Amino acid sequence: MLPSNLKKIFFWRGNEGKQVMNLIVGLGNPGSRYQLTRHNIGFMVLEKIAARWEVDLKQKSFDALWNRGKIAGTEVLLAMPQTFMNLSGNAARRLLAYFKVDINNLIVIHDDLDLPFGSFRLKTGGGDAGHKGLKSIITCLGSADFMRVRMGIGKPADRTPVEDYVLQRFNPDESTLLQQVIQSASEATADIVTSGMQQAMAKYHTKNKNMSHKKEDG
Repeated sequence: MLPSNLKKIFFWRGNEGKQVMNLIVGLGNPGSRYQLTRHNIGFMVLEKIAARWEVDLKQKSFDALWNRGKIAGTEVLLAMPQTFMNLSGNAARRLLAYFKVDINNLIVIHDDLDLPFGSFRLKTGGGDAGHKGLKSIITCLGSADFMRVRMGIGKPADRTPVEDYVLQRFNPDESTLLQQVIQSASEATADIVTSGMQQAMAKYHTKNKNMSHKKEDG
């Protein structure tokens, strides 16, 4: 008998010879109370992707709002879990299992305290860094081997507890930079789908590095 976590991994990696489909999951908390909060930037990027590629997130099942669509001709599933953040793994697990998506083709978009606001990074694998949504997904899937789009939200400048900080709305003076980074991250996610993670990392990490050098020179 295989351990339950290995059963999950072997099940999802049984798609050889079939069309590759990416599942893109944006993390956040449902409800108007949490709109535009720092913890919901994953939802914001996912919604930008859905708008750009005309995917109507009208399906409500598997503990998520979701739908199928295409990014530059490549089939994708877009989803926003409708449980609270610490149960996000339920939706990811159910969607992966039902649509038989390989865990290697899962892309999770989430907020990241360790990156400055206005930046993002692409990554495959790793720990949860204290993020409850990531922790839930890793626990439910029995693996951390999925792709991530890490959206920087920075850390509180004062003594505000982290759990309160992530539930604060972005400030009005952050609006322009917020929209810029959401746009860039949505384009990077599309590039992961069409060109692969390595090419996307080479493109966007170099671009971000060049931008930071320009700021320093200025």
